[in-house]
Amino acid sequence: MSGIGKWNLGIGALLFGAAVVCSVLDLIPAAVILGVLGLLGLVIAGYDVIENWAERAELRRRGARARRESQNR
Repeated sequence: MSGIGKWNLGIGALLFGAAVVCSVLDLIPAAVILGVLGLLGLVIAGYDVIENWAERAELRRRGARARRESQNR
């Protein structure tokens, strides 16, 4: 996970926690706003994880292809 993804995960979790606290204190408008922003941060972090996973998978495929081609020569 890159630095941006880690920041988004941390901020998203923090905002989500703040939304729960606001909900317990019956501050519903603030809870909704913080919940939406927290969810957005978590979604961005999840996207970053998937993007990094796909990039590493592509690098592994390229490496395997290069090894097969060098063995066939």
